[in-house]
Amino acid sequence: MTSTPRSPIVTILGHVDHGKTSLLDFIRKSKLTAKEHGGITQRIGAYEIDTKIEGYDISTITFIDTPGHEAFTKLRSRGAACADIAILVVDAKDSLMPQTIESIAHIQAAKIPFIVALNKCDLPDANPVKVERDLLKYNVQTEGQGGRVPAVKISAKTGKGIADLLETILFIAHEKKLSYDPSAPSSAIVVETQKDKRGPVVSIIVQQGTLRVADKIYTQKGDVVKIRSLLDDMGKPVKEVHPSTPALVLGFVELPEVGSVITAATQLAPAEKEAPKKAQDKVLNIMDMMKPKVEEKKLSVIIKANAQGSIEAITQSLATNRKIEVVLATVGDIHRSDVFLAKATGSIIIGFGVTVDHETQKLAHQEKAVIKTYDIIYEMLDELEEVSSLIEEKEAAAKNLKAEAKVLASFVIEGETVYGMTVTKGKFVLGDEVQLSRADNVFGKAKIVSLKYRAKTVREAKKGEECGMLFSPSLDIRIGDIVQCIL
Repeated sequence: MTSTPRSPIVTILGHVDHGKTSLLDFIRKSKLTAKEHGGITQRIGAYEIDTKIEGYDISTITFIDTPGHEAFTKLRSRGAACADIAILVVDAKDSLMPQTIESIAHIQAAKIPFIVALNKCDLPDANPVKVERDLLKYNVQTEGQGGRVPAVKISAKTGKGIADLLETILFIAHEKKLSYDPSAPSSAIVVETQKDKRGPVVSIIVQQGTLRVADKIYTQKGDVVKIRSLLDDMGKPVKEVHPSTPALVLGFVELPEVGSVITAATQLAPAEKEAPKKAQDKVLNIMDMMKPKVEEKKLSVIIKANAQGSIEAITQSLATNRKIEVVLATVGDIHRSDVFLAKATGSIIIGFGVTVDHETQKLAHQEKAVIKTYDIIYEMLDELEEVSSLIEEKEAAAKNLKAEAKVLASFVIEGETVYGMTVTKGKFVLGDEVQLSRADNVFGKAKIVSLKYRAKTVREAKKGEECGMLFSPSLDIRIGDIVQCIL
């Protein structure tokens, strides 16, 4: 594998009016000459700048031009690793606001390094030290407070401190050793889509390999696209695009989803091509969705409430439950960004005394995100306690699980029903006491009174083997049922 350094991909988050767009505009304009700026007629959704800063593996940075935590998390919820580094813009005068707190939750859920940009430090009433202290409440410890998160004082209006911010980005990228293999099969993230006189126009950032004009690429839906033309972030035609580089792609017949990935190889398995899964049309069952898988250790929740007092009461009550993890707790109604955060983090959304509009409900159904609302606090806490107890039961069962098998077939031999099994975990031994379950519900217990392998009686059956089992007492066992031996 040939490793080549690549530009860091950066996204900017923060509260409205704290300077996200102003910062992006200043950085973008600093890249352009007056003549070039006048010639910009299209929006690509991302752009690359050359900082001209020396001493690093690479001096270029790619910015995703879609500021806001919803856009960022929408990309992540689709499975796209859309950014290497985040910038959290905070007004040094106003300090933390609701969207700042939400942005912190989205960045922390993404588990990527970030920089705090303390904006408007040119104003006389700016108080960056207070901002850094306020950030401690949300587990953000800046370098000035003894932590590891860089905090850079800037002014998006005058440009003061922005050179330091860009160098901090390059330093973090150097530490992360960002690189790519130019010979690897190509893949790219869809950042934006639009239609104009040229037809469908798709903005992408290449993740791996090299994308070239005339290449054949595939969408996640299985559509085949031949690249007709590639344009850089200045609208100029190019023959090829490398990782971390934004570009416009022409040649699509249908617009792909924002956040989806396009690749050089088909992404659909044969079975998916023949018959799309019908499970997507299944009506969501709240309790089924809230049941954790065996390997999960905590129930992740996003809490939206009608008042700060409610938030404090709920979080304090949940703080004693080690099986519940609060990803975000803020005041306000449930919105689209909460759904994308829930999808990206595997959380459920809990609302207390708040509303959910139709558009958000529809999105939650599409994304298979669970929203549960309450008006009585003890009902909410009781239900969460019930679900967390289920987690403990599942964990205990997983620790004590000796063996597990799935029923594949049944045969009547000499008047007795023998069940064909495949052992998926552990080892069964003749005489084991077992429990049988269907759709996660235990419906009976029995003893293995006969264990056979290819008509030969055996004493044990191990993981990966197929066998026949005879149980006592006889139960109504069906194909697909699960047999477990619990210590």
